[in-house]
Amino acid sequence: MDINDISFKKIPDDVFHKIRNEEVLTQWPTGKYVNFDEAVAYQKKLTGDKRFGDKLKKADKEGVTLTQPRAGVALPEAHIELLSYLETEGEADLLPSTIDAYTRLNRYKEAQKGIELSVQEGRSMLNGLPVVNHGIATCRTITSALEKPLQIRHGTPDARLLAEIAIASGFTSYEGGGISYNIPYSKNVPMADTIIYWQYVDRLMGLYEEAGISINREPYGPLTGTLVPPFCSNAVAILEALLAAAQGVKDITVGYGQCGNLIQDVAAIKALKEQTVEYLNKYGFSDVYVTTVFHQWMGGFPADEAKAYGVISWGAATAALSKATKVIVKTPHEALGIPTKEANANGLKATKQVTRMLKDQSMLEIKAVANETAIIKAEVKCLMDKVEELGNGDIAKGTVAAFAAGVLDIPFAPSKQNAGKMLPARDNDGAIRLLNLGNTPFSQDLIDYHRTKLEERAKVEKRAVSFQMTVDDVYAIGKGALVGRPE
Repeated sequence: MDINDISFKKIPDDVFHKIRNEEVLTQWPTGKYVNFDEAVAYQKKLTGDKRFGDKLKKADKEGVTLTQPRAGVALPEAHIELLSYLETEGEADLLPSTIDAYTRLNRYKEAQKGIELSVQEGRSMLNGLPVVNHGIATCRTITSALEKPLQIRHGTPDARLLAEIAIASGFTSYEGGGISYNIPYSKNVPMADTIIYWQYVDRLMGLYEEAGISINREPYGPLTGTLVPPFCSNAVAILEALLAAAQGVKDITVGYGQCGNLIQDVAAIKALKEQTVEYLNKYGFSDVYVTTVFHQWMGGFPADEAKAYGVISWGAATAALSKATKVIVKTPHEALGIPTKEANANGLKATKQVTRMLKDQSMLEIKAVANETAIIKAEVKCLMDKVEELGNGDIAKGTVAAFAAGVLDIPFAPSKQNAGKMLPARDNDGAIRLLNLGNTPFSQDLIDYHRTKLEERAKVEKRAVSFQMTVDDVYAIGKGALVGRPE
């Protein structure tokens, strides 16, 4: 597929059902058990605390930041046990089901072997829950066993069959998008392909919406999670929100990964929500409900558990002060590998303690946040204007063209679709700026601003502005700092 195969328009029903019956539901035997009308009837039985979007909307209106972990193991019984522990001992408000790596690559035969090996070994031999292999009946035992609503979290370029089975199984939120689950995760998948795959996913959610079932959709905010400037992740989130809304999605949670500078992070969440609503309105999607998610630090963590709690608490405080609707929580074992359920629960409890203490405080209206918000919005507008121009008003075509031109560029992404020319570094206050713009279409005043902020740092550190700053910044938090100062 190429740019001529895609369009911002809603997929026609006859085209959707042809793809569904001939291409998607035939990918693995469990697909044949998906019946849309029966799935709608099952979803209608899920009310109140079982509905992800309802909990988010309530929290948004009350100014509360909800907590959600990451978690997933291979076998259903163990997955239920893990999530039950996190919703009781960890006091999680929302629950995940993280999908295994084989399923993310549509390698269902290998996932099946992983299930069989997990049974033999008596422990999970997969790094998540293989929903497609387990199928609807088994996955319904999971969603029905838990009190809190569940979301699918994964990293899948082609997530169509996974979406079909997950929503039919009673999951009420689905993460990802054609940009955020391609560029940071894959090497060789064409952008046009994933745009089309995820338009299918969003059209499926739109059909549920038209049947009276609202499914929450969440673009993946952190992208590579490594020194991603707010304007970059915000622009991607806005584009994915528009692409979802065009297919009929009405409930969208846009996300952002913590960068570490409090002012910039709070401003990023503020700008993200305001501009997402602004662009949705611009394109005629004023009936979409928008909430936000703040991801705690996605980069390197200190191995020392006490220091890791410091990083977690900093993320919790930022989420609360930015009034994010929910926060994705890290664990104190982040640097050590897969956490125990106890460590996962402890990260949740530490986060909830901080967010509760800061519930009645906000930094959204202070002058420094307002100034940074204006900068981020101006940067995002530069990108969005260019995407619209390259696509001649078609957001889908513009997105593909913008990546091809390096206008959209995600730092440290593995994809060949990504130019990889934009290079970030922190300024003297720890905010992320651009050391190398690549083909980022900034106005001259923004170009000058970024250069000035980095030169201020260089002067303090008595060294030239260079790539070494970026290298130092990548490792800084793991070493107990935010800005990577020369030793």
